[in-house]
Formats: sequence, C-alpha cells, structure tokens
Amino acid sequence: MKNILYLFVIFFSLQFSVAQVTYKNFNSELLGEAREIKIQLPRSYKSSDKSYPIIVVLDGDYMFEIVAGNVEYAAYWEDIPEAIVVGVNQFDKRNDDTLYSELNSLPMETGAAFFDFVGQELIPYIEKTYRTEKFKVAVGHGITANFINYYLLKEIPLFNAYVSLSPDMAPDMQAFLTERLPNITTKTFYYLATSNNDVKDIQAQTEALNTAIKGINNESVLSTFDNFEGPTHYSLPAHAIPKALEDIFFVFRPISKQEYKDTILKLEGSPVDYLVEKYETIEDLFGLNKQILINDFRAIAAAIKKTEKYEYFEALGKLARKEYPNTLLGNYYLGRFYEETGNPKKAMKTYQSAYILEEAGGITKDHVLELSEQIKADFGY
Repeated sequence: MKNILYLFVIFFSLQFSVAQVTYKNFNSELLGEAREIKIQLPRSYKSSDKSYPIIVVLDGDYMFEIVAGNVEYAAYWEDIPEAIVVGVNQFDKRNDDTLYSELNSLPMETGAAFFDFVGQELIPYIEKTYRTEKFKVAVGHGITANFINYYLLKEIPLFNAYVSLSPDMAPDMQAFLTERLPNITTKTFYYLATSNNDVKDIQAQTEALNTAIKGINNESVLSTFDNFEGPTHYSLPAHAIPKALEDIFFVFRPISKQEYKDTILKLEGSPVDYLVEKYETIEDLFGLNKQILINDFRAIAAAIKKTEKYEYFEALGKLARKEYPNTLLGNYYLGRFYEETGNPKKAMKTYQSAYILEEAGGITKDHVLELSEQIKADFGY
C-alpha cells in the first residue's frame, strides 16, 4: 500500500512539474560556463503578491521532480507553505561540483567554485528575480548531501534547513558538524535519512552522525533522523522527501489530532496563547503572515470545552473577531464565555448580535439563534 502511495505522489508531482517548470541556462562567471537550472513557481505566484521560501535541490537532474512534486502536493493541503523550488542539474559535473580536499575535507578547485556559485550567484539571482522570503532549504543526496553541509559551516549559514539523504560524507564532516551545531544561534532544521538497504558504509556513517547529533544540546537545532526499511540508496529520496518536508514545516501544519491530544489537552496555561504563539512562530521562522485557520480555532474551542476551562473562551472570541471580523465566530465564542461564567443576559445579546454576521467554522445563524432563545426561555428575559 505504501509503495502505491509513493507512486501516486510521484505521478502527481510529475503532472504539476511539467506544467509549471521553467528551464534556464544560467551563465555563471564563477563556473566559467552555463549551468541548466529548473525553477518551479507556486500556483499562486502570478495571482498574488505573496513572497515564498526557497528550496534549492542539488542533483536536480533526478531529484528536482521528486521535491517539486511533493512541495506542490503538501502545499495544496496547506501542510507546508508554497515555495519556489530551484533545481541545479549536475549530470556529469557532479563529482567536479562536490570536489573536496582529502587533506582537510573542504571544497577545493571546482568544488570551491560550485560552492561560491550557489551562494554568490544562484541564490542572489533567485532573490532578485522572484518574490522570496528569508527561509531557505537545501536538499542533497549522496555526495551532494555531504556538500550542503558546507553552507552550515559558514559563520552565517546560507540555509535554514538541510535535507541530507544518504550522505556520502567527507572524512571530517561528522567532526565539523558536531563542532558547529552546538554554536548555531538561529533556528536550524536538520533532516537526516538512510535505510537498511543503503550502501553499508553510508548507512553506518549516517547512523553515527545521527548519534553524534543527538548528543548535542542546542534548542536552536531541530534535528530529525529516519532509518527506512526497504528503500535502496537510489529509491530513498522518494520515501524521505515527504517526511523531511513534514518535519521541517511541522509548525506550519494545521493542528493535528496528535498535537491536540498530546500537547493542547495537557497545557497548564492558556490554549489561546498556544495558538497565538504557533502562528507567531510561523512568521518568525518562515517570514509568512499566515491567517489562523478556522479549523485551528475549532481545535482550541474543543480543548476549552473538554477541559472545562471556559474562561479562555473570552480570549478566543476576541482573537476570532480580529482574524474573522465579518463572521459570527468571535461572537459565538464570547457568548459561550458569558454563558459559562454566569452572565446569561450578556450571552443572549452576544448570540443575537452574531445573527447578522457570516456563518463560519460549522457555526450557523440558526444555532446561535437557538442558543439565544434557550437562554431567553430559561431565564425569562
């Protein structure tokens, strides 16, 4: 069943990629040649003035479509933000692009030139040409998964998130990372994956790197590791990319059943504060001012009801009025607050005033009218 799902996602991705991808020969002074790149813009790019995160995919000749399709699919369901996906085709240049010194494990000659090409030419071009946000993701596989780590070693890392799939690491890379990661001061996501059918040396190196990263105590570094059962070194990206996107953008997703059960219901403080902080984090991390989803309002309301902490309906109602001023959502939550905290007359009037507003979140005009009439009948107003 899982294999069928992966095939569906890849098929889905190819449909979108063919329709929206631009191919460009990028003339690089640093490389002394033109390099083919692929650019997929979000569906909404032409119809909005929004800005978008950038996802840079090395090994773009075979990795781009997997990443671009999964981004398009997940963004459609609002599990991740829409993003500009940029693939760098490397073909027979792959080994030259990733060349490092055997003496110090750092990029050299053609590898150093490619390192500068991405940071000094490609990224600035994308940021100048398109509407972009500050959040950037790098994706690599095998030797290119090793290569993206060099950007993390910079004093100011070029990327905010790193997707390292079956990394074929330089001899000193684990030491570099374990020395660098404790000193990272900005939120950085690091996704690492291998499988039981990976190349054995790579699997062992990846597992050792994961063990080393797990021992690092730095709240600014959010790391995730997956060791898949079944995929080979070459099929691993199709399995790992959806998981990597899910992990990197976990806070962007609507409140899930697991988040509701494991986190929100166990909060000691205000669930409304949790909701506000969730969306503030989205803006801080990704530069995106995302409107609070109505379903997230419903999740918080359900938690308030289940925990019987009705006093929090007041803050939820005020927040709903701010986010959805033309709907009855805010008045409904405020009415619940007044009703549950001993002010039925004010609750009745608040429900009545909601009747002229638009319906939202499964709350209908008939329902608020019924609540108002019930209070009127109970108290004789």
